[in-house]
Amino acid sequence: MGAAARFWIVVAALSGAISVIIGAFAAHGLDLRTEAGLKARDWLQTGSHYQMVHALAMLGVCALAGAELLNVRLAVVALWLFLVGSVLFPGALYSLSFGGPRWFGAVAPIGGLAFIAGWVFLAIAAFKGRGV
Repeated sequence: MGAAARFWIVVAALSGAISVIIGAFAAHGLDLRTEAGLKARDWLQTGSHYQMVHALAMLGVCALAGAELLNVRLAVVALWLFLVGSVLFPGALYSLSFGGPRWFGAVAPIGGLAFIAGWVFLAIAAFKGRGV
């Protein structure tokens, strides 16, 4: 993967950093004496959790592809799906927690489907094995 791997490592690292920032804000930056604050915390924690899991998954895909255990083309599809999921699913929850429009909640399932598809492509990339 070479330069492409570095790109994905940077993307994963930045996604992980955003996840930690959002998680810290959820723990320390909200008024938890209100129902709205509690709901916002739950949304932020859920989004942060899924974003971190998939940041780590992107790093894992890079490592496995670098070890030539995956079909690279399929692994790249999995990476893109994890990234799309990491923008749409947590992004929708983050938006809702900061007062974004309620219809934005409908975006979260699309991100969830991208996560699922990413895991399926990763499985296929492993099954197909080494190759471009």
